[in-house]
Amino acid sequence: MALVSLEGVTRTYDLGEVRVNALSDVSLEVEKGAFAALVGPSGSGKTTALNLMGCLDKPSQGRVMVSGQDISALDRKQGALFRGEKLGFVFQDFNLLPVLTVFENVEYPLLMILDMPRDKRGPLVERVLEAVGMSNQSHKYPAQLSGGQKQRVAVARALVGKPELVLADEPTANLDGKTAQKVIELMKQMRDAFGTTFVFSTHDQRVMDQAEVLFYLEDGIFVGHSGRKGQVENA
Repeated sequence: MALVSLEGVTRTYDLGEVRVNALSDVSLEVEKGAFAALVGPSGSGKTTALNLMGCLDKPSQGRVMVSGQDISALDRKQGALFRGEKLGFVFQDFNLLPVLTVFENVEYPLLMILDMPRDKRGPLVERVLEAVGMSNQSHKYPAQLSGGQKQRVAVARALVGKPELVLADEPTANLDGKTAQKVIELMKQMRDAFGTTFVFSTHDQRVMDQAEVLFYLEDGIFVGHSGRKGQVENA
């Protein structure tokens, strides 16, 4: 069953007097429980597609469905509520709050977005920090962590609210090869443990090698997808 569906999606931006089609009539589906990647060169529309799936942007034409909800029809307040309840995000620059500890960074969405009581927040945070191997670093601040450790915390923060879908924009871009591989493996382990669907935007071959399905974009056009065995099916 598809958790995410883009149906005839076009996203157009006006840059001065120039109109740019970041996406042109894109239709694709991401199955529930997938470990999937949007791939293509810079400017192919990967991040735009990810932002649409994440309810951070709206299509100029077409419809975006996530978990049975037409998120392209939500207003700003409804979109924020949907993101808090259904989605998690992992960014290439980590986006951790420097004045908060590891524990507090992971706790933040439970407090600010989901408004969860203190007695329920603590056990959830501890569980997910243990799952990503950071429970012994919970008292530290981001400046005291390595890049790989920061990304582990970012993964924990994305998962703590038990989202159905985690979206990761170039999550290995600022990591060395060995660390990137460990983070990818960690996210796959988290998918298996929590049943969360992961969708990445990437041009990192290491991520592509680990993904179970690849969606290929070129110049804003969806050109096909491939599964584990590498067969490319045209759009």
